Amino acid sequence: MMKFSKETRQRAIEKLQERELDLLIIGGGITGAGVAIQAAASGLETGLIEMQDFAEGTSSRSTKLVHGGIRYLKQFDVEVVSDTVKERAVVQQIAPHIPKADRMLLPVYDEPNSTFSMFRLKVAMDLYDLLAGVTGTPLANKELTKEEVLEREPQIKAEGLLGGGEYLDYINNDARLVIENIKRANEDGALVASRVKAVGYLKDENGKVTGVKAEDVLTGKTFEIKARIVINTTGPWSDVVRNMDNADAPILQMRPTKGVHLVVDSSKIKVPNATYFDTGLGDGRMVFVIPRENKTYFGTTDTDYHEDLAHPTVTKEDVDYLLEVVNNRFPEAKITLADIESSWAGLRPLISGNNASDYNGGDNGAISDESFDNLIATVSRYLNKEASRDDVTEAIVSIESNSSEKSPSTISRGSALDIDANGLVTLAGGKITDYRKMAEGAMQAIIEILAENYGRRYTLVNSKTYPVSGGELNPSNVESELETIASLGVKRGLELADARYIANVFGSNAPRVYNLAKDLEAAEGLSLRETLVLHYTMREEMVLTPVDYFLRRTNHLLFMRETLDELIAPISNEMAKFLGWTDEEKVAHLADLDKVLAESDLRAMKEAN
Repeated sequence: MMKFSKETRQRAIEKLQERELDLLIIGGGITGAGVAIQAAASGLETGLIEMQDFAEGTSSRSTKLVHGGIRYLKQFDVEVVSDTVKERAVVQQIAPHIPKADRMLLPVYDEPNSTFSMFRLKVAMDLYDLLAGVTGTPLANKELTKEEVLEREPQIKAEGLLGGGEYLDYINNDARLVIENIKRANEDGALVASRVKAVGYLKDENGKVTGVKAEDVLTGKTFEIKARIVINTTGPWSDVVRNMDNADAPILQMRPTKGVHLVVDSSKIKVPNATYFDTGLGDGRMVFVIPRENKTYFGTTDTDYHEDLAHPTVTKEDVDYLLEVVNNRFPEAKITLADIESSWAGLRPLISGNNASDYNGGDNGAISDESFDNLIATVSRYLNKEASRDDVTEAIVSIESNSSEKSPSTISRGSALDIDANGLVTLAGGKITDYRKMAEGAMQAIIEILAENYGRRYTLVNSKTYPVSGGELNPSNVESELETIASLGVKRGLELADARYIANVFGSNAPRVYNLAKDLEAAEGLSLRETLVLHYTMREEMVLTPVDYFLRRTNHLLFMRETLDELIAPISNEMAKFLGWTDEEKVAHLADLDKVLAESDLRAMKEAN
């Protein structure tokens, strides 16, 4: 049975032309996926189109953490952190197979312009635990002495090290979170198609948007989709999509910044946990070094971006910058360009002039105990709803009064919901962790409009408890449930390690992957695990190209680069058979994959070196 495949896409495109939808979503990254799952679960006639593959633009290019944003506590941006840590707990409930709790290590150095002193870090961590509700639990933060930091990470630079802290964070699989939301929306009746691009709007005589003109990118055919409400969830493309119709008075709201990550073998840098530190260059930025599978990856840079939105690339400057930072912090690592196995660049859809929650005092000066105690007390009262947001702001302002020009890395990650005069709804900004909450705010507005203007009444699903596809597991018992699921895979003839891999990636859908073994044998050149995973993603995750598979449904291209070359031929042969490619199509898909690999491998940069 094909639940979400090339055929499903074709059927969705046909049905999108036959009816008037309640809601059409443009953009299939995490924001659109979050809106789609809530809309479909609430019974709205829902459609979603994405011009590339799901998560291709931005939502597969993050730091891959469900991050609590402790950096914002440096700006005392309490509301952002409060929302984020609460929301992170919700994501862990609805997608328990995706975010994995982990401890983050933050070393503190005695350096000019460092983000945290030991005192500020301790306060930030205590505040963070208070907001996350983990004070007094095994997940609570720990202050570390210099010796304890070095014991955990012997390779880290000892000179200038004052100590550090450990606090709760979550490792994430960003693209998987998107596809699992979209699969659930599809199960609930949403009409979803990748590689369909909005190219214009349909309007009534009053100039109100009543749908879109769309192009099937695979065939070049254009068609119309009618919808009572259209929502733009296109991330960095938000302005472009709003202005398709608005050439006279273009809206310019977005200020995208580019982040870059580089992957090396873990033998180059051993870190037991994700580690987060100042660059040491006095530029106010911080960098992550994160272990994943048998690799270590590090990033991110944060630079304003004005080029092609569809194609952010890793430049020599990005690489030089990150290597300088990481080699300075890990003096024995001596990483060179040749050591980089893979890389990725992505845009953050930041909103310019975002003052919604934006206290970026930058003076790092000493704080009087009195004003500081006042802040902590005010925050506690705020959390207990005894003080207002303004009281917190006032307590912050009395500490931090220096609001200089903001650098890209201090622009806060707030989101915005706008309804333009033509009725187009735009949901932009935010960060992956907040996707459900952003979607909920948008859906409340959409449900109101449908009731008021169209007499169509819906009750919004409780999205805090509505699991994504694969998420039907007990969140407080994930490990043992996945272990039980893995035993089913062993019964289907898989090795235990392979069965566990599938259970960890696909959660409660893993038995559907294992069950394909009833009709499938290992394809030529592939293991049984690879054959089953490939077929499942083609049948149930709308994989249409080798890049979709290697980069976004699995992280093979990023974190298992050394075994990829031998899989290219057998995987593309199996795809060609199943998807019915012509020889020309196969050649084109392989050329695309090679282009993506050349970029990820930094091939041109290495050759020029």
